[in-house]
Amino acid sequence: MKFIASVNIMPHANLLDPQGKAVTQGLHSLGLKTAQNIRVGKHITLEIEAENEAEATEKVTTACTKLLVNPVMESFVMSLQTVY
Repeated sequence: MKFIASVNIMPHANLLDPQGKAVTQGLHSLGLKTAQNIRVGKHITLEIEAENEAEATEKVTTACTKLLVNPVMESFVMSLQTVY
């Protein structure tokens, strides 16, 4: 079976996010002063082959923990969609 995995990677909430701060300041300079608490992360999609959803979840989790995510600074949330 084929699956599309969507992975959202964000900096841990207790860490500073300099990119988010820069975006906040940019939006404020555009007049959007109500924009607050902006955090910038990454969104990754990948297509994966697996026998079932559990195996696909395991493969994507392995990819995240071994390559895509820096666990010291980031966390991730993933979702799977079956491709028919």
